[in-house]
Amino acid sequence: MKKKIITQIGSLPHQDIKQAVRYSLKHDIPFLPELPKLGDGILDYIKNPGKLSCLEEFKKHGFATVKVQCVGPATLILAGYNENEAVERVYEHISAILDNLQAREIILFLDEPALGQAGFNFEELWIPIFESFKAVPGVHVCGNMDWDKLLNSKIIKIISFDASKFDITQYPKYRGDKRIAWGIEKREDVRDFQEGDFLTLPCGMDSGIYNIEDCKAELKKLKKVSKELLKNQK
Repeated sequence: MKKKIITQIGSLPHQDIKQAVRYSLKHDIPFLPELPKLGDGILDYIKNPGKLSCLEEFKKHGFATVKVQCVGPATLILAGYNENEAVERVYEHISAILDNLQAREIILFLDEPALGQAGFNFEELWIPIFESFKAVPGVHVCGNMDWDKLLNSKIIKIISFDASKFDITQYPKYRGDKRIAWGIEKREDVRDFQEGDFLTLPCGMDSGIYNIEDCKAELKKLKKVSKELLKNQK
């Protein structure tokens, strides 16, 4: 069976819903697209949990493995929400996403881009959320932080980060039981690919760095790197 390792963080530069979903379906592990140009920015959609541009179209498909994501409660607290409201909104949004989603396996990422700025115990916020859903728990972080806090997490199974900017393999307790989603720009960014890891593009799919044609080209690049990594594992 072909190993499935390519997925994406979620945000895309598209404005055409069907085009965005088609792009997602080309990945080994399809992901629920978020389209900031249509109002799907992480601090926008959470005002109306469950309202995502691509959600209805995405649910027309069935999946062996699928990846979905939601802004994390720590990010909402940093944006001014109180703790209870942050957790409640995240719970409501994930519930709406997973309702009638046809998939044998679901990977659920909490999107916590500025987690390094959180001066509180963010893992306590994650536990009740992940315990409420039957999904593989992961977290995505864009910026730098004390990586030991994630590497020592008892609930997180997958860490997604921008491997083109940060090298977490230098940490004494690197990996442990964690799987890694490597956000890469080139093959050399993957410093320690192991069974169960993933490949993604780094942050910036919705920021103007990439356009739609860039997305296609970068996915082609990921597939080339994936083929090389899997060949080396044999």
